[in-house]
Amino acid sequence: MSAGDLFILAGIDEVEVGDTIAALENAGPLPRLEVDEPVLRMSFGVNTSPYAGREGTYLTSRHLSERLFKEVLGNVSIKVNTTDTPDVISVAGRGELQLAVLIENMRREGYELQVSRPEVITKEIDGKKHEPLEAGTIDVPDEYVGAVTQALAPRKGRVTNLEPGDSGRTIVSFQAPSRGLIGFRSMLLTVTRGTALLHQSLDGYMPWAGDLPHRLGGAMVADRKGSTTAYALDNLQLRGTLFVAPGVEVYEGMVVGENSRDDEMVVNAVRAKEMTNIRTHSHDDGPKLATPITHTLESGIQWIADDELVEVTPTNIRIRKRYLSIEDRRKSGKNNK
Repeated sequence: MSAGDLFILAGIDEVEVGDTIAALENAGPLPRLEVDEPVLRMSFGVNTSPYAGREGTYLTSRHLSERLFKEVLGNVSIKVNTTDTPDVISVAGRGELQLAVLIENMRREGYELQVSRPEVITKEIDGKKHEPLEAGTIDVPDEYVGAVTQALAPRKGRVTNLEPGDSGRTIVSFQAPSRGLIGFRSMLLTVTRGTALLHQSLDGYMPWAGDLPHRLGGAMVADRKGSTTAYALDNLQLRGTLFVAPGVEVYEGMVVGENSRDDEMVVNAVRAKEMTNIRTHSHDDGPKLATPITHTLESGIQWIADDELVEVTPTNIRIRKRYLSIEDRRKSGKNNK
């Protein structure tokens, strides 16, 4: 066998990416691969919703654990650890997009799971709390430079350099806490109409930057199980933005929309219209519902708060409260009302 040859080696179970396998007479290890340490972590748990087991093939904590620890063997930037809760595993990675890709792959393989909002991995430096700092560049058309700088400002981002690029474009260099960049990629594509190119990498640690804005509205939470009706949703759309259309199966504790106010609103999304013998022209017209927002896996992860989870199955993405019943939410202190 010569240098550069590919081969298959069997019989060694504990090998990891970056290990050196050598003959006894030449046992000098090669330098290990240098990989940026994880900056975000999420909790992956067994699906505990009332609809668990309907749509997936791999449902148990054993299935979940085996799949995640298998991922570590071929992905050096992923770190997997058990937690005090048997059905929950902590997964750390380089960014929300990397973790979203892992979840999407598992979803397509037939797994059901529920995941939490990403949180940054902090460090204690000189007795003070520090968080990951990212440096990056945004290649954007000149007319969107102002929009980019405005998008960075509330996320504690700081523009460090502006330089002209090619064909009427500008390269914006910036620094921002990793926490502030959660959801930034999709927002950037929105404000630049899909024309921006973003690159970012870990640039060290910075003192904790304080609170960052998340979302403006609270959650509309279903109070019972059933199928949504146009009549119920017509009343709810006056109070916020809907996430579901008529005829969607919901359950108690499932988030069906975003409240226009910043508190949680418990709603009946399955209420049917009472039938009467009186008919009028105005009542014969069906309700005119706005098109609901359909969350993708990535947008759902970005939207949820700390007391919410994203339920992931091969066929559906649902947003739910961590505690499904309003009584449990009150007991846990998670109810925002």
